[in-house]
Amino acid sequence: MSKPSQQKTTKDQNGVSVIQTQAHTSGLQQVPQLVPVSPGGGGKAMAPSKSKKSADKESDEYRQRRERNNLAVKKSRMRSKQKAQDTQERVNELKEENERLESKIKLLSKELSVLKDLFLEHAHNLADNVQPQSNDGTKTGQNNNSNTGQ
Repeated sequence: MSKPSQQKTTKDQNGVSVIQTQAHTSGLQQVPQLVPVSPGGGGKAMAPSKSKKSADKESDEYRQRRERNNLAVKKSRMRSKQKAQDTQERVNELKEENERLESKIKLLSKELSVLKDLFLEHAHNLADNVQPQSNDGTKTGQNNNSNTGQ
């Protein structure tokens, strides 16, 4: 059978209640407890670390950390805006280049069409001018009576 443990409650320098228990084999154990924020004992209880941070709001260290953080946030927002602005400028440049290239495509397509038409016309004229020759060396379709000058 084990010996019952003894409890002793004290407060440390921060006003945190500490329960000290003595087990049958070990020494005293300290267990921190939550304490009310208001001196009257009402309201919500806060952990010691939270109450310490709220007291630091007036300290120079806290103000310096806030200033550094505010500057870092401002710098981050400026970088973000600059990045968005740079991206928008790049989009505009690419749109202009795209329009220029599309105009060039239209121009080159028209030029190709004109050159094709010229080539086909030239090829057709060559085909009309070249006629197959007959076995006697004269062109077919010509009048062999060209010697008669009357």
